[in-house]
Amino acid sequence: MLSVADSMLAYLRVGRGGGVVRLVPEVPGVPEDAAGLRAANARLRELLGERDARIAALEEQLAALGVKVQALAAQMKANSRNSSKPPSSDGLAKPSPKSLRGKSGRRPGRPEGQPGATMALSDHPDKVVRHRPKACSCCGKSLRKGEVTDTERRQVIDIPPVKAQVTEHQILTVKCRCGCETKAGAPAEAPAPVQYGPRLMGTGLYLWHGQFLSRDRACRALAELFGCAPAPGALAAAARRAAGLLAPALEAIAGRLIAAEVAHFDETGFRVAGRLAWVHSASAGDFALFTVHAKRGKEGMDAAGVLPAFAGIAVHDAWAPYDCYQDVAGHALCGAHVLRELVAVTETGTDLDVTWAQQAADALNALNQAAEEARQAGKAAIDPAFRKKHEDWYRDAAKAGIALNDGRNGALQKKRHALATRMQAREADYLRFARDLRVPFSNNAAEQSIRMAKLRIKVSGCMRSMAGAEEFCAIRSYLHTATRHRIGALDAITRALQGNPWIPETG
Repeated sequence: MLSVADSMLAYLRVGRGGGVVRLVPEVPGVPEDAAGLRAANARLRELLGERDARIAALEEQLAALGVKVQALAAQMKANSRNSSKPPSSDGLAKPSPKSLRGKSGRRPGRPEGQPGATMALSDHPDKVVRHRPKACSCCGKSLRKGEVTDTERRQVIDIPPVKAQVTEHQILTVKCRCGCETKAGAPAEAPAPVQYGPRLMGTGLYLWHGQFLSRDRACRALAELFGCAPAPGALAAAARRAAGLLAPALEAIAGRLIAAEVAHFDETGFRVAGRLAWVHSASAGDFALFTVHAKRGKEGMDAAGVLPAFAGIAVHDAWAPYDCYQDVAGHALCGAHVLRELVAVTETGTDLDVTWAQQAADALNALNQAAEEARQAGKAAIDPAFRKKHEDWYRDAAKAGIALNDGRNGALQKKRHALATRMQAREADYLRFARDLRVPFSNNAAEQSIRMAKLRIKVSGCMRSMAGAEEFCAIRSYLHTATRHRIGALDAITRALQGNPWIPETG
């Protein structure tokens, strides 16, 4: 049997009169009259309309799924090179290193003209061992009284076996002729019958919070190195005591940061007592201060005590709470962060998106290189014409990104539109490094200093209490700043446990 559609195709108009010629034989079910044909035609149109509506719905669903697939593909491609994800999240699929600045042109290895680091013989060895041949290699006669004609020097640098030394302090009581007995005072380093000394516990704290061993492993290391194994609780008590003695040093560090012309700020997650807390970092030059707080935003920043009183240029990422501080001289947004975002656009966007993102990245890299060269040459600013040219490239790229993603169809377009809009709205903050050579291109200094907090959690998993987290941050602030001032971490923490911590100058 012919379908309705086939039956309708059996009628053709012929001639100018518009007559109808029957081309197929009569088939049961095919209407003979015009009304029947009109009804069949209407039904066919209805079916075609339903089909078109269904096709449109499927196309819309396909487009939505395509957007989701693009978003998921971009999520799968996200790594530490093109997003804010930490390098530790890359796992075994870690991408090969690729500098966001591009190739420098420098060949691998030690730069030509730079002095090497070859081991040299010491002019004052602690011990000399003379090796004298016993018999002549030719005739076999004894060389016991033979003349020494040459000496070849070879040295071995090693550590002799070390064992903890026990010092007994005997507190004497002496009786006077008058009959009164007087007892001598105990030395400061021996407040109890038995305790560990500041150098031993300082070494334990150095291994624990300086070299990031776990607390138990630090205690085991002390046992193997020195034959003395303090309990983990004793090491925790030493950390509490050290942190309590560091208040003057931390106050001096905070004062130097508040007075700095340019300072870096950052924050990172930190597991404390099974919950997420945040370590806040403030650093400038050779000074760094770390604090921990339950909140990531302004409440935690205020508790750190630096930003509320800071009047210089604050370098940070685009985390909104930093913008709450309006008394600063200016904000400088991290160029490394925006470069990672632009790399993500080049890897997930359309061809036109790749064009504007690459143009913006090239402009930022060129300005950064020009700023570095100007600093090395002792100049106060980069060439104005060069700066204007690349700032225009940056500006045009941001405009193009806004226009191309104005529809904001799907998560990726919304993300690209937000990036381009932020680049345009905060142009002065993103390009401050090119207009003021005191300002660095990136916030890497803060990220590098705060990375130790992530290492602590990676090793220990979680800090047991907020008090322990605060002690860790206090000790890390002290050790970080001390080592930047060329004071050994072991020496610095030992001095603190002796009650005489190193305090940076406040002038």
